[in-house]
Amino acid sequence: MFIGHFGIGFGAKSIAPSVSLGSLFLAAQLLDLLWPTLLMLGVEHVRIVPGATVVTPLVFDHYPISHSLLAVLVWAGLVGCIHFFIKRKRLAAIVLGVLVISHWVLDVIVHQPDLALFPGSATVVGLNAWSSLPVTLAIEGSLFALCIWLYSRATSPNDAVGKWGFVALVFFLIAIYASNLFGAPPPSSETIAWVGQLQWLLVLWGYWIDKHRHVAAHA
Repeated sequence: MFIGHFGIGFGAKSIAPSVSLGSLFLAAQLLDLLWPTLLMLGVEHVRIVPGATVVTPLVFDHYPISHSLLAVLVWAGLVGCIHFFIKRKRLAAIVLGVLVISHWVLDVIVHQPDLALFPGSATVVGLNAWSSLPVTLAIEGSLFALCIWLYSRATSPNDAVGKWGFVALVFFLIAIYASNLFGAPPPSSETIAWVGQLQWLLVLWGYWIDKHRHVAAHA
C-alpha cells in the first residue's frame, strides 16, 4: 500500500479542514516514515525476494516497533496528543490519530500475514490482497481516486501553485506507485531505507500545496 495511504491523507481534509495536508500525510504515512530509520538502525528487518508476492518482492520479517498493532495504537495516541496540546482542537487530534491507525488497517488488507498484534506476538495477520495485481489495483486505485475527489471538493486553489502543485503531486504519486509495481526490485534493504526517507519530501509538498489552497465554502 502506497498511494492508498496518501489518498487517505487527502480525503481526511474533508473531515478536518483546519489541518494542513502535510500533517494529514504525516499521520497517514507515519508508520512508513518511521520504518526506514528503523531499518537503517538494524532494529527492523526486510528481505528482498523476487516473486514473494505478485505486487512486491519485499518480505517483512521483523517490524514490531513501526507496524505491530499495539505500537501503532501508541503512535496514534502520541500524534493525537501532540496535536491537541499544540492546537487544542479535539476533532483534528482524533482524526490524526485515526489516520495513523488507518495505515495498519489498510496494510492488513494487502500484506501477507506478517503484521504482529504486539512486539513478540506469535500471531500475525494479513489478508494478502498482494497475491493479485488486479485486486490490489482495484482497492488502492479506487481509494486514491475517491480521496482525491474529496480533497478537490473540500478545497480550492488560491493561485497557480495551489492548482498545478496539487495536480503535479497526484501524478507524481501515481508515477512512484507504478515504478514500485512494475520496476526492478530494489538492490538492497539499505537502498530501501535511504529511498524511504525521501517520503518526507512528500509531506513537505503537502504543507506547501495547502498554503496555496483554501477550504471551499461548501466543505
